[in-house]
Amino acid sequence: MSKELLGALSALEEEKGIKKEVVIEALQAALVSAYKRNYGQSQNVEVDFDETKGEMHVYSVKTVVDDVTNDQLQVTLDDALQINKGYELGDEIKFEVTPKNFGRIAAQTAKQVIMQRVREAERENIFDEYSKYMDELVTGTVERQDTRFVYVNLGKVEAVMGAKDQMPNEVYRPQDRIKVYVTKVENATKGPQVFVSRTASGMLKRLFEQEVPEIYDGTVEIVSIAREAGDRAKVAVRSNSSDIDPVGTAVGPRGQRVQTIVNELHGENMDIVEWDEDDAAYIANALNPAEVVDVIFDPDNDRACTVIVPDYQLSLAIGKKGQNARLAAKLTGFKIDIKSETEAKEFLANQKATTEGDSTDEVDDPNDTAEPEEPAADPDNPDTNEPNED
Repeated sequence: MSKELLGALSALEEEKGIKKEVVIEALQAALVSAYKRNYGQSQNVEVDFDETKGEMHVYSVKTVVDDVTNDQLQVTLDDALQINKGYELGDEIKFEVTPKNFGRIAAQTAKQVIMQRVREAERENIFDEYSKYMDELVTGTVERQDTRFVYVNLGKVEAVMGAKDQMPNEVYRPQDRIKVYVTKVENATKGPQVFVSRTASGMLKRLFEQEVPEIYDGTVEIVSIAREAGDRAKVAVRSNSSDIDPVGTAVGPRGQRVQTIVNELHGENMDIVEWDEDDAAYIANALNPAEVVDVIFDPDNDRACTVIVPDYQLSLAIGKKGQNARLAAKLTGFKIDIKSETEAKEFLANQKATTEGDSTDEVDDPNDTAEPEEPAADPDNPDTNEPNED
């Protein structure tokens, strides 16, 4: 029995990575529980495990006192001195109380507790392992799908992919091998829960790192990503070396690098644009493929601007259902209002007339502070940076 137990402990540690100490602790707790259930005493019981022989012994721990009021918890000083002359009041003495039939009784009671501890240790190991994959790409196999999730087998754990993390242009079938991005790992009561996604911007970044060595080693850096998964994405890149073109590097020879990513995402279009420290240049790049004539920043909102484009490129700049403008805004972090040159001229003319009228009102009533605030109510007004004449 002892050899079998030691062998089982070694096997658990070797095969499942569960340390012997964890199982031994579970054994001790289980045996105390079994003793309490079968013999009605546990508050002063300890279980010792001999790791060399694999033997278990139950001890009743008693405190040395002058006057015994509970013989299960206490022992007199006279009795203690008969055991060892060195005992004093307040010392604790262990008395072995292992019943002859305790092994059989304890085994039945301890089994569930031990298995629970083993499962907990396994869950902790899995949680620790998959926590390392946070914000990383992993490959799994689709197992099944219900109204809430697609379930992806990652090996030791079944990950879940919610509706918002599923690509609208993809169909997931059992046994499909797919790449997924780990967004969250939780140590839930029923075990580790791993959440994965194919729509997260982080997935796109990791795909570029896989396909573009210069992005992986940091020579070319992805500054920002704006993505409407399954349809279109914009990726802003910059080079940390003056000799390397960041856009050309990310696209690859004949577009091979970016095409590999497009294929992985089943046709999601990619716009690779160059990041620029000049906000106006960056916004113009972000609206690619449209041509930008001018970028006018709102003086009342440092994250808003009006972009002027040629009349014939207004639709291209805005994009289908506003997608190009929307992605450019997400990419740059600016609120972008797009106007054609004709619209801009009319807009500027109207604003000039309004501003002149406001200036006249100010001369008539210099104490009136309400009127100058009117232009600031329109964050898209490009002329509110014109000072009023005193």
